[in-house]
Amino acid sequence: MQLNQQLEIDVCSEFGQLEGVIIHTPGLEVEEMTPENAERALYSDILNLSVAGEEYATFKAVLNKITPTFEVKDLLADILTVEQVKVSLLKDICTNEGAMEILPRLMEQEATELARQLIQGVYLERNNLTRYLSLERFSLRPLHNFLFTRDCSMSFGKQVLIGKMASKVRDREALIMDAIFNHHSMLRTSTINPNKPEVIAKYPGISIEGGDFQVGREDVLVIGTGIRTSTQGIDFILDSIKAKKDGLRHLLIQELPDAPESFIHLDMVFTFLDVDACMVYEPLIMGTNRFHTIHIEVENGEVTNIQEEMNLPAALSKLGIDMKPVKCGGGIDSWTQEREQWHSGANFFAFAPGKVIGYERNVHTIDQLNRNGFEIVQAKDLLSGVSAIPAGKCVITIPGSELARGGGGARCMSMPIRRKPIQW
Repeated sequence: MQLNQQLEIDVCSEFGQLEGVIIHTPGLEVEEMTPENAERALYSDILNLSVAGEEYATFKAVLNKITPTFEVKDLLADILTVEQVKVSLLKDICTNEGAMEILPRLMEQEATELARQLIQGVYLERNNLTRYLSLERFSLRPLHNFLFTRDCSMSFGKQVLIGKMASKVRDREALIMDAIFNHHSMLRTSTINPNKPEVIAKYPGISIEGGDFQVGREDVLVIGTGIRTSTQGIDFILDSIKAKKDGLRHLLIQELPDAPESFIHLDMVFTFLDVDACMVYEPLIMGTNRFHTIHIEVENGEVTNIQEEMNLPAALSKLGIDMKPVKCGGGIDSWTQEREQWHSGANFFAFAPGKVIGYERNVHTIDQLNRNGFEIVQAKDLLSGVSAIPAGKCVITIPGSELARGGGGARCMSMPIRRKPIQW
């Protein structure tokens, strides 16, 4: 699809055939990370860009065989050619990050270079004593996490919910995606933005990230609540659904532990694979624990029922979505499950019903998929022409020795903007 063609946002499931996805190829922003600032950047380690870049190139090449892909930097550069959009976005960014002194310098940049700087960072000009002695390297810090495009915006039906990021270091990602969806001529949608002052005042502590947000069916949302998506964030989503007054809707809420950090989002422990299968980290999703699964029912603008459920697959089954749980790490032992979950073993991205992408390193998880009818296709074989995408269920395995250390998998690195409807 060419950038001058209009594309209406439409996502009513996690596994309908993909017709468009937004990604961000990691660049120099990943290398602008040190052991000292890695934690501030929300990483537990620093990545080797040369290796991570090769792995990501394979992931992107697989997506390109499946669907139109759109790079954030290209979409951003497009809207920055419009002076009014450029002025508004730069003012918002500089105000939010206390960097109004660099606004004139940024306004002088042409669109492509400006898009690069807004993602990779703007170096601090050491033109006075305070700045000369400053230990800070940037006026605008690099967006180390932008390769995980899932988090800062979420397609939901024909709308896009903008993320309210849990950490301020990611606020610029949400500002950029909000501007793209509101102003890019290719994209036809409307946005729901929880970053507005009046929303923050009404919902103190609000945070919403896309790794916690999954569309089970047109009328069913599955949302995790933990360190990245707060209960106030879910209340905001609930009130947004109530305001539409458009029939019966269901929210299935899964509480998540604060630790370990691999439980950062729901999609690290639960993802949809097909109309009848899901990937689960069994100890949390299926086991007996203190983390609640809550079903909220909304009908015509009112909450009609809130109750606790046994677990997510059981709650989905009550709504006519019967999901067979496939175990992350296999069924060997809890140690293997824990090891593979740590490296995004539950984080699969479905590009069609029963067709998913995930890291090849999680061998026990891949074997478990194979035992459940998913044919294994290595990305290198698909790209070289040795293999084709099978007609039936399959898992395309991508390299992830370095990417996985960033704390996310194939679902984290992809933001779908259009899928074909599912015939239930």
